[in-house]
Amino acid sequence: MTEALAVRIVDEALKFVAAATRATGRHLRPSKSVDLGWHALILHTALYRELCSAGGRFVDHRPEGPQSLRRDADTLDRTMDAIREAGYEPDAYLWGPLSDVEIDAGDCMHSECTEGGSACAAPPPAA
Repeated sequence: MTEALAVRIVDEALKFVAAATRATGRHLRPSKSVDLGWHALILHTALYRELCSAGGRFVDHRPEGPQSLRRDADTLDRTMDAIREAGYEPDAYLWGPLSDVEIDAGDCMHSECTEGGSACAAPPPAA
């Protein structure tokens, strides 16, 4: 994964947390790729607590079992709407259908023929 893509994922995780602190009563869920960024934030507990406090409430991470790991478009659409209501624009690539495949496997090309050995094929963010 490139550093630029990692930054984009963490930016989207920050947007997700901002929306989730404000969206009481609505079930929100990150895409698989944004979930990677959310997990990175949670590991920095003091920072994560401050982020949640700034939004008004703590957002617990509740891992679900395999039967509930399906990601439906309605839930992602509802989450993106909540992000917009919080004043941010979601990165369509990281929230779209391709984001629900493992981004580090599904969107990366691994070939000895590519310069450098492998490269992630994520498109640049929309301007």
